[in-house]
Formats: sequence, structure tokens, C-alpha cells
Amino acid sequence: QVQLVESGGGSVQPGGSLVLSCAASGYAESNYCMAWFRQAPGKEREGVAFISTPRSTLTYHASVKGRFTVSQANAKNTLYLEMKNLKSEDTAMYYCSISRRSSCSFRPADVDYWGQGNQVSVSA
Repeated sequence: QVQLVESGGGSVQPGGSLVLSCAASGYAESNYCMAWFRQAPGKEREGVAFISTPRSTLTYHASVKGRFTVSQANAKNTLYLEMKNLKSEDTAMYYCSISRRSSCSFRPADVDYWGQGNQVSVSA
């Protein structure tokens, strides 16, 4: 059974930083995409940062390029999202995900497994 357990959310002032972590277990495919999505109140879920396996291709939503960094560790079982220079518009529930495809997709419908979500709030 695939499990994605997230941690690291919280509240921060504009310009601050946070790191999200996602521990994955029960997944043994060789071609897949791990990603972070987010969903703000009243808005659709959107893809934020992606890393593919085995090529480790990185892809970012335009709104977070240069501020967010996605990475993997622990034999690619842990996914991180380092967020810097946070803005109020980054406030959302952040979800870790796995898609059973070698090329990453921004579409939530292409995700096969979701984490439980972790709240990130940015306000003065």
C-alpha cells in the first residue's frame, strides 16, 4: 500500500521560508513523477514543483520559479520542497503526490497517489 506522509507546514511572514517533507513508502516502480501540488481556498488544485524518476528532471510552476526548490533524498523515498521568499499568494494546502508516469504532468487528474496535505499560511 502506497503511503505519502507529509510534514513541515506552518505559518510564516511574507519573505520567510519553510521546508515541506514527504516520506513515501510502498511504491516500487522505476518510472514515476513525484510532485507538490497546492490548493488555496476557492481555487483549483495546481501543480507547483515536479521531479521525475529516473531522469530527475525538475519542473516548476512559473509563479514559484527561483523561490521554490524540489529535491529527493533517501533513495528517492523522501521528497522535499524548500520555499523561500514566501508571498501571501503562496498560502494553500500543499499536497505531495506520485504519478505512475515518467514525464511529469501539471494535471491533478494524472496523479495516482496523494498525501494528506499540509497547510502553509503566509501573512504579516
